[in-house]
Amino acid sequence: MVAAIEAKISAVLNQYDLDIRKSENARFMDQKVTPDVLSIIADCILNFISSDTQKEFTVKDIWKSQYFEKNVRLLFSKPSPENPTASSEYDKFIAQPLKTLAYAHVLNEKKRGLSNVYTVENYDILEFIATKDKNAFVFLCIYLEKVLGDSGFINHIKTLEESFRKGSLSPDKFAHLKRKFQQFITGNTPINGITEVNRIFPKVLNVLAVKYGMPGTVAGRLSDGTFVYSDLRYNRVNWRDLQKTKGITRQEAIALSSRELTPGYMEYLVQRAVNVIKNRYSQSEVRDQYASGPATQVHHIFPESKYPELAHYYENLIKLTAQQHSVKAHPNNNYSVVDPDYQLTCLIAKSVSIEQCLLAKDDLYSEADFIYVINTGLKVALSPNLHIRAIRTELVKLQNVA
Repeated sequence: MVAAIEAKISAVLNQYDLDIRKSENARFMDQKVTPDVLSIIADCILNFISSDTQKEFTVKDIWKSQYFEKNVRLLFSKPSPENPTASSEYDKFIAQPLKTLAYAHVLNEKKRGLSNVYTVENYDILEFIATKDKNAFVFLCIYLEKVLGDSGFINHIKTLEESFRKGSLSPDKFAHLKRKFQQFITGNTPINGITEVNRIFPKVLNVLAVKYGMPGTVAGRLSDGTFVYSDLRYNRVNWRDLQKTKGITRQEAIALSSRELTPGYMEYLVQRAVNVIKNRYSQSEVRDQYASGPATQVHHIFPESKYPELAHYYENLIKLTAQQHSVKAHPNNNYSVVDPDYQLTCLIAKSVSIEQCLLAKDDLYSEADFIYVINTGLKVALSPNLHIRAIRTELVKLQNVA
């Protein structure tokens, strides 16, 4: 069943004709618009407006914000935004995602003097994109299919996909698609040079290549194998280059690639996840005798120091009261120790939170990610196909034998 937010994205986009041949807007997608960049810019917007959806902002406002200054260097190993030599790079890094969000009617854009001024048009969708990179990917898939569908171009990509399914995909067929895209953009927008078009083409094709499970494009050529999600990152580590052994799952490969991210990038992902859980729940997720009072603590069920690869998973984070955190989760307030019995209690409670989200068609959590967290942290081998109630049943069994 289509998740509620995905249905909402489609419903919002379907209100508009996004035909590039009519808008003549080539900035529907651009070189810097990758899922991770789009997500961090959405996160920076939310931080800047602080829920005031009428608050106006410009590229410069985001650029000069303390939140952007703090996180952008952690994320993408870039010089400080205060560095004057970085001006052009940061302008594109912020402006291009804003243009994409405006074309999708997530933001409203208007010209004031020489500046583009923005307000939030669809807060729920912006918040969805900001929550995690995978959400930004989901948004881009729906958005690009809508834009290319309205523009009469999607069938060219579908033809490439069909060739791949039939085993007849070739560099010549890829080159034909690329020429068609060049002709389409130069013939319908102010862009008249293929160099600029060639910077946009991979960002369009590769998102859909991941969705369709087919090759994409690398360095201007057809990729050797199927394009995968981790290949889309702005500062990507190709998991094929991690000496992937036969039999390793894609989930495990993604985890391996996440270990290769910069410490700063992981720090940002962890803090973003903590903030999301902190803002999501006002009460403790564990309803025991210590649950009274305000829930102020976000606890890593499997500690960050021992399981850094799990630290940014929402499924590994749970909201607790201060007493639950310091008495039960970490006995005697010793944060280097985790009570294994309470760990299982937290996992069972988390399964309830996850089930509630799934029933509400809320995409914050994933059953597959929860299973990965459990299998990694408890050193068990739950089937990746279990549904949430079956997962909880397995957790109760583990608790009973602990």
